[in-house]
Amino acid sequence: MLQVRNLAIDVVARRVLSDASFTVAAGDKVGLVGRNGAGKTSLLKVLAGEDDPAAGLVLRRGTLGYVPQNPRPRAEATQTALSHILSGRGLDRAAARLTELHGLIDRDPSMANLQKFSDAEERYRLDGGYSAESDARRIVTGLGLKADRVDLGLGVLSGGERRRVELARVLFADADLLLLDEPTNHLDRDAKSWLMDFLRGNRGAVIVVSHDLVLLDEAITRVLHLDAGRLREYRGTYSQYLAARRAEEVRTTALAQRQQAEIKRLSVLAEVMRRQTEKRARTAKAIFKRVDRLKAQQVSAPKRERKVKVRFPDPPHSGRVSITVKGLTKGYGGPLVFRDVNFEVERGQRLLVMGLNGAGKTSLLRILAGESSANEGTFRLGHGALLGYYAQEHEGIRAGVTVLAHMRELSDADEVTLRALLGMFGLSGDIARQDAGTLSGGEKTKLALAQLVAGRHNLLLLDEPTNNLDPPSRVGVAQALAAWPGTMIIVSHDTEFVEALKPGRVLFMPEGRVDYWDEELLDVVSMA
Repeated sequence: MLQVRNLAIDVVARRVLSDASFTVAAGDKVGLVGRNGAGKTSLLKVLAGEDDPAAGLVLRRGTLGYVPQNPRPRAEATQTALSHILSGRGLDRAAARLTELHGLIDRDPSMANLQKFSDAEERYRLDGGYSAESDARRIVTGLGLKADRVDLGLGVLSGGERRRVELARVLFADADLLLLDEPTNHLDRDAKSWLMDFLRGNRGAVIVVSHDLVLLDEAITRVLHLDAGRLREYRGTYSQYLAARRAEEVRTTALAQRQQAEIKRLSVLAEVMRRQTEKRARTAKAIFKRVDRLKAQQVSAPKRERKVKVRFPDPPHSGRVSITVKGLTKGYGGPLVFRDVNFEVERGQRLLVMGLNGAGKTSLLRILAGESSANEGTFRLGHGALLGYYAQEHEGIRAGVTVLAHMRELSDADEVTLRALLGMFGLSGDIARQDAGTLSGGEKTKLALAQLVAGRHNLLLLDEPTNNLDPPSRVGVAQALAAWPGTMIIVSHDTEFVEALKPGRVLFMPEGRVDYWDEELLDVVSMA
């Protein structure tokens, strides 16, 4: 299915993987784990054939299905979601061919044309064409896309809906090997549960990158851990991997301490003997050689997972009302996404926007950020309100522009200060000079958040800000925003993140109803 031999991968001038070899067989469910920026996405791109390795071989047998971190349908905006999904197995073209041959028979019912139609229909039947539509609809329903949205053009769908369509297309294709990069991003709880069941029952092999620990624990049988350029394999579930890692860390730490103590003891002994008789000096020389051998064999104690400590500066003062929204309505050429939305957010308030996928949460934030226009209605920023926008698609991060240049666009601070801000999010060293387009999804998230810090805003629009973050970074960002006294409008499926922020009010979309926050709504956050 997949054989990898002596693989090495470089990102810009940085080697993220060295001399990796592993095999994935049919039925294997492999979780690829590691901190943000370790190279997980880069490895998947190489395995998918989208990037070339620096060295080594990748041998694949059978069909491949690849879902990148931010999948975008490679199709015309007018093509329906259903036809795009069917194209995963070429059944859209096969159905069009049957229609074409049927018309040919109407014009010329010759034996030759009848045979062409019969052959094409038999092939279509064997490929599952007659059950394909119901299979495709079952998959998109499982992923949380409403039934009436499947027949719309891709251009009408929201960003979250298009991602579901692309994931559905790859799952429908029934490939021998699935490479999935953060497939649960933007999925609600029910859709995640459905995907877990699908992956467990999938006959092919799966390699999945995910910070969704439940998915990793329930759906996989092996773990590949990538850190500091090395790939280490563990058998079993994610929980078993964690237990093995902890036991390994205890053993390695104890061994490192014993080796260090022995090196210190022998070094002190040799140093004392070196100053004594000539015979003892010769013995000391032999002991020093033994110390050198021990140092060469010395293991390093495992590094503890670094806690991310982020601090958002106190916001500039603003008037009592931060933003007022009146009668906002939005559609994309099909049915309206939302109509007549009205609300007001005062200084220091935290408004959580909730609603099913496709309810217009991202569309609303894009309008307020000036990235999109409403069909009807207006909004007005309050006196002194300075708006900062975190976009879940990272639209503001551009290829060809360095990380440091992105920071300079929002701040006139000196390079030392900007590098310190980046370092707060773990983007240190040469990464500051790196092309932002080459960053991993998690690193792009950190850069976007660092830009918010540099911008000194007092009103933040946050659209799924914890997606792609590793657990320590997610905790650090949640704690920083929880302590920040500014105004926030938030979209998030992350229950722990929402709980940390303690929003005061909720805007339910698409109806536009505003209510006070209730802790019981936490059970709904991951579903909305």
